[in-house]
Amino acid sequence: MKLYWSPRSPFVRKVMLVAHEAGLAGRIETEAVQVTAVQTHSRVMAHNPVGKIPTLVLEDGTAIYDSPVICEFLDTLHDGPPLLPRDPAARLRARRWEALGDGLAETLLVWLGERFRQQPGQSESRITVCRTKLAAILSALEGEAADLEAAPFGIGQAAIGAALAYLDFRFGDVAWRPDHPRLAAWHAGFSARPSAVATAFWDELAAAAGTEPGTKGR
Repeated sequence: MKLYWSPRSPFVRKVMLVAHEAGLAGRIETEAVQVTAVQTHSRVMAHNPVGKIPTLVLEDGTAIYDSPVICEFLDTLHDGPPLLPRDPAARLRARRWEALGDGLAETLLVWLGERFRQQPGQSESRITVCRTKLAAILSALEGEAADLEAAPFGIGQAAIGAALAYLDFRFGDVAWRPDHPRLAAWHAGFSARPSAVATAFWDELAAAAGTEPGTKGR
């Protein structure tokens, strides 16, 4: 299988977390591509008309997208504990956690886009909305940190862990941990998982330019 991929995407990282947890990472070939709101990629577009990553292409040429669909597919390819629970109530909770994680990632991507705009083009109202959403999501996750810790690791924890890591990666000036100690403790445990260590964010554009990872690009 081939995954069109970026080491800077929270949604790609969620997929790779699932792949590592399921023991499937060795079966996935990755191809780094640059896809943004103002830049498409011809090979991605050839497989995914939406033009987004992650896009997974199977050996028979079938393309799967987006990250929730890819993760659900990967969960069918292994014999270990399911990352998407079979029990309806547990599955609903996992999907809700996934939605919180994905929603946080989407909010951060909008905010990052505004940060990259030159003044006076930045939208202060849009940034304010992003800050408001961030505060609400972090508050909700703080209240569920104990449940995140108690539940078997799955798609919800992968999405939330990837999104919080992206918050650190792109918004290092946002000090979210002091006001959310239970969530911070959970995320510290997440970050120590072998799958999280293996999929850590890095900025290939900055690396190519000889600068520190995470300083440039998107």
